[in-house]
Amino acid sequence: MKRIGDVLSSIFDEQTIKKAQGYSKLFDSWVDITEKNGIAAAADHSRIKELERGILFVEADHPGWKQILQTKQSQLLNDFRRRFPGMDISGIALMLSRGHQTEEKPKEEPGTETNETPPARASENSAAPGYDTIKDESFKETLKRLEQKIADREVVK
Repeated sequence: MKRIGDVLSSIFDEQTIKKAQGYSKLFDSWVDITEKNGIAAAADHSRIKELERGILFVEADHPGWKQILQTKQSQLLNDFRRRFPGMDISGIALMLSRGHQTEEKPKEEPGTETNETPPARASENSAAPGYDTIKDESFKETLKRLEQKIADREVVK
């Protein structure tokens, strides 16, 4: 009985096997390269989807993570080029995963009522979560005003 490795070796030549190993290393390097560029957390929210015609397609699960990756796009590209020179990577294309949907609140039909309580206003909730960790008072007040404006718009809708 032949071993699987022997069967695969007889089907694929050595060059094809090395190329497949290179692709595997490319996909596995995502965590290391994002970490090297100071955005390690982005690896949990993105992945290399494919390499096609020299373009490395990277998929993110949220627009915010896509934007963070865009800020490091040229450094990421340089690292991939250095690490995988034989793959001729010429660019990185960032995209949102297909499963990403923006959350929309269902619209109420006229004449229907809900028992929902409107969100607490920033002024009514001075101990909002997270504010106590902000040391810069000016920044903290700016965030509270922004929260207030958003809450006012939601109540009007």
